[in-house]
Amino acid sequence: MRVTSLTAVLATSLTVAAAAQEMTAPAQRPPSNISVEAVLTNGVVDRAPQDTATTIAAPAEADTVYLWTRVSGAEPGTVLHHVWFKGDEQVADVELTINGSPWRTWSRKTILAGETGPWRVEVRDAAGTVLQTVSFTVGS
Repeated sequence: MRVTSLTAVLATSLTVAAAAQEMTAPAQRPPSNISVEAVLTNGVVDRAPQDTATTIAAPAEADTVYLWTRVSGAEPGTVLHHVWFKGDEQVADVELTINGSPWRTWSRKTILAGETGPWRVEVRDAAGTVLQTVSFTVGS
């Protein structure tokens, strides 16, 4: 009976010690070796951006813009996100799977008439860490 009690006390002590360590130790993540280059463009041809843009003319009806991204240092199967914002409102989250290094990928967003003002796209890793932000303006 003493062995059972001693085992229970040791198990409880280890659980309490582990819980205390989790509460006091800062969360640490391994450094990312991923590098990202992202540009806003009006089109992608042969996996390359046609141009770069920081201002988009206000569309009369609708217009499509692209966030082109080159990723280096990522393992195959790595997931990134293009998270699109109009002002402070998130309007899209596009999941992209990276299958090599370097890897080029893109997402697109249709901008409707009247959707003028500040926009941004955040390139995030699977944990939600922002790797790069591209800001642009629709309209003048």
